[in-house]
Amino acid sequence: MELNIDIAENKKTWNGGGAKPFGASYGKMMMWFFIVSDALTFSGFLAAYGLTRFKFIDSWPIADEVFTHFPGLHGVHAPMYYVALMTFILIVSSVTMVLAVDAGHQMKQKSVAWYMFATIIFGIIFVGSQAWEWKNFITGSYGAVKTTDGKILQFVKEGHQIALSDFVLTERTDHRVQHSKYNGLWFETEGTIPNYSVAQIKEAYQSNSDIQIRSELIDPATKQKIILSREEGLVQLSKTKLVVEGANLKVNEYGNTIFADFFFFITGFHGFHVFSGIILNIIIFFNVIVGTYERRGHYEMVEKVGLYWHFVDLVWVFVFTFFYLV
Repeated sequence: MELNIDIAENKKTWNGGGAKPFGASYGKMMMWFFIVSDALTFSGFLAAYGLTRFKFIDSWPIADEVFTHFPGLHGVHAPMYYVALMTFILIVSSVTMVLAVDAGHQMKQKSVAWYMFATIIFGIIFVGSQAWEWKNFITGSYGAVKTTDGKILQFVKEGHQIALSDFVLTERTDHRVQHSKYNGLWFETEGTIPNYSVAQIKEAYQSNSDIQIRSELIDPATKQKIILSREEGLVQLSKTKLVVEGANLKVNEYGNTIFADFFFFITGFHGFHVFSGIILNIIIFFNVIVGTYERRGHYEMVEKVGLYWHFVDLVWVFVFTFFYLV
């Protein structure tokens, strides 16, 4: 008799995964465990970014000069506007996800489906916008030159940065085929050949007395990059070894190359999370459409994927603050 009571108590205790801490199901608890571990990962990345920026604070690119593009407004200086719009879209997607979870609690299948669909659309817009930002960051806006001591030099006119195409008016004369692993040396692939040569830029700079060179170093008093005199600019330009157009893991026309490394890694890692969330939302969306959760009698899966989506949105707020605002 005592043995039967013990077995019954044991089944009561562990049936369905055991006791529910804080009233949460097993699936919800596992999602929270994942979110906490992922939050620690992002915290480590952002801490590394912050420490590195503090170390190179005198040469760190200024976000307002890097993220200036807006779709359909070519050539218009719109610092941070599109990034702010991206952030707003992601926050709105969090609202639609909340509404989907609330509709699930009320067992409103159609409402859940519509709000999930809206969340998916906003997520796709965000990922597409992030890809567009990457494209502009990689291709660059102005162009610059890199000296033998690794410094980036930009060109300004009347205090405002100008593109190489604004004052280098001659076409490149030393045309050659870009090296690839098929026609280069021992399977080495060469980066994209710049539109202008070092000699062309030097000649154009000497011919235009109203153009000055701007260093990557920042004046602590004005929080702006230091503009060199014409004479000092000539001295620095004589050290030029490379023309830089855009940014990649090796060179960066905006300034310190490590900035580009962190940008690609952290925003790419977050973009992967958003993309994964979109895939999960699509799967849950179709389950809602076919009535899977209606038959189960609850929409807990919507709530669990909602926790993940809110986490991704919250992480972007920190990424946006660290990378774009601070």
